[in-house]
Amino acid sequence: MTESLARRAGPGSGPGGAPTAIALSPILSARYRSRDLERIRTAAPGARIVTVSVEGLADGPLDDVEVMLRGWLSSDAFDRILARAPRLTWVHSATSGVERALTPAALERGVVVTNARGVFSRPIAEYVLMMILAVSRRLPQLLELQRERTWQPLEGAELRDVTVGIVGLGSIGRAVGALATAFGCRVVAVRRRGDAGADAGPEGDDGRPLGEMMLDRVGGPEMLPELLAESDFIVLAAPLTPETEDMIDAETLAMVKPGAWLINVARGRLIDERALIRALRDGDLGGAVLDTFRDEPLPPMSSFYDLPNVIVTPHTAWSSGRVLDRSVELFCDNLRRFATGEPLLNVVDPSAGY
Repeated sequence: MTESLARRAGPGSGPGGAPTAIALSPILSARYRSRDLERIRTAAPGARIVTVSVEGLADGPLDDVEVMLRGWLSSDAFDRILARAPRLTWVHSATSGVERALTPAALERGVVVTNARGVFSRPIAEYVLMMILAVSRRLPQLLELQRERTWQPLEGAELRDVTVGIVGLGSIGRAVGALATAFGCRVVAVRRRGDAGADAGPEGDDGRPLGEMMLDRVGGPEMLPELLAESDFIVLAAPLTPETEDMIDAETLAMVKPGAWLINVARGRLIDERALIRALRDGDLGGAVLDTFRDEPLPPMSSFYDLPNVIVTPHTAWSSGRVLDRSVELFCDNLRRFATGEPLLNVVDPSAGY
């Protein structure tokens, strides 16, 4: 067999190495459009498509499913699907976070998990910059003055005088850094490793990853206290892992620069919410922009709604008119790679959790 023919023989049991069947659960709170289904069928000719509800109910048999596009699905529902799909070997997560896909059952089977790294980076970075601008230029107070019909000019801060600290320097953190530096902010960042890491992307002429070339300083976890003490805005862009859960607690909040704002566009469980509420009410924290919470939807009785120095948004930082197209495009690209036996994009390291 020639090398070119060998490369065409992917792990799938369908025609040309494609999967025999593909399970699809709802992604991005949206129904699959007809053009999305057509793109998936084109990328995996002959594959049977099984639709799975958010509760884990399938509209067809799962015994021959080899690939799954996983959207909003709980860990329990996913494990039920896994038990009924003995041939499932690859799961593509339509989100960047994969904590609900890396279940003990999936790890034991050795299921390959890929994620949506890069799909949401741009809209989330734009959301972060919108909030930094809004707070720096005192938009919430100006809107309140408008409601009160009060004419009172307020002094704002220029972004050249603002330090942004980014916790987590993956695709989202780097996108935030790129936009923040373009606006003139000084940017510092911490990442899991103090060195660049294998996934940092292409390098510039000075050997630094392109996503970091404009940043003032990048360090490992040991630099977190320093970042907290000097940042006017602290942006959480880290994945949720056992090491990062509750990383923002009473101890770390006590290190924060007086008047600083915390922006969370990652996972709610990165924050001890009780400690955060105390810091917002009684501490030196200036405020918080929260797009994600431990329990979602955020209950109407939550104290976060009542705090005047908190901006609450309903997990919408990722949303744009382009993300669904990018999500399906990435999955279809990987489907073609799966069929030909090429390396998949965005493979998750189970030991790291992202």
